[in-house]
Amino acid sequence: MADHLGGVERGAVPSLPRRFRPLGVRVAAAAFAVVLVGTTAVIWLAFSDDIREQFTPVQKATVLAIGLAIFAVGHALVRCRIDADEAGLTVVNGYRDRRFAWAQVVDVTLRPGSPWAVLDLTDGTSQSALGIQGSDGGRAQRQVRDLRALVDAHAGAEPPSAAEDDESDGPAGGDQPLT
Repeated sequence: MADHLGGVERGAVPSLPRRFRPLGVRVAAAAFAVVLVGTTAVIWLAFSDDIREQFTPVQKATVLAIGLAIFAVGHALVRCRIDADEAGLTVVNGYRDRRFAWAQVVDVTLRPGSPWAVLDLTDGTSQSALGIQGSDGGRAQRQVRDLRALVDAHAGAEPPSAAEDDESDGPAGGDQPLT
């Protein structure tokens, strides 16, 4: 049963599949894109024809390349997420995807002042999870609580079989992210 803010009631385990995404980053990226494109278009259209003709193809290409680079960074931020399904978690940070079996994840934390959540893993390492952003405030806290409930509910889940692990880049044993 969901609470009025979209989270799951305390003590309840969210249903799967479940996607966790930051809201503030997506809103900020969309707003920035609209302002940037709008401002650029207004300035370009405000130029007289003689001024526009003075721009060389290299200068136009440079402005376009900068715009594409800004878009690529914005897209990387917007696609950050954590997907939970029956097999485990997929953490998408920018253009990098990491797959973890439930048995690999020990805990989920979001300390006060931290920019994003962190997954503590069984091998003693941790993985940043940009899909839950501290700047989302109470929403982020609910997402951490829901993800922690899922991790706790799946604690002790069997690691992937040797046949599944052969496809990963890491050593066998199920303690490396699945690819």
